[in-house]
Amino acid sequence: MARANHEFSHDCLHDYPAVTHVIQRHSTVRTPGYVFALVAIYCAASLIHFVHNAHFIAEYPNLPAWLTSAQVYLAWIAVTSVGAIGVAVALSGRRTLGLVLIAGYAALGFAGLDHYTRAPLSAHTLAMNATIAFEVVAAAILLAVAIAVLLRSVRHSPAGR
Repeated sequence: MARANHEFSHDCLHDYPAVTHVIQRHSTVRTPGYVFALVAIYCAASLIHFVHNAHFIAEYPNLPAWLTSAQVYLAWIAVTSVGAIGVAVALSGRRTLGLVLIAGYAALGFAGLDHYTRAPLSAHTLAMNATIAFEVVAAAILLAVAIAVLLRSVRHSPAGR
């Protein structure tokens, strides 16, 4: 029975050659190395910001009193796991899904701007602003590149034409 289902799904794909081509292309086309370099840069920027945030948590203006350094580190681990899974998926050959996860990871980098919903830029120290800016700029570059690579692969596939 399982074999019959496998044959059925395999035969169905032959009815849609464009879909078959996209699946095969996206499973065999490698993710450019510069995407992984940008992931590493954003990861470092994020770590710097989160470490600074955790170390100087009492000095960041208007953060909730219940927020602890340990929770900041746990949040970084949770956010970074999205990027790590994206990298692992992309390296396993599932480029599209990997890039979507990497783009989602990059989008999470804009959460650092939430500091400015609690207090204005002027209420933060130079170091606070610098770590937030580094994280957000690195996230923006990674997000733009991940989306560009995704769009390029869709545009070059028969289904995207």
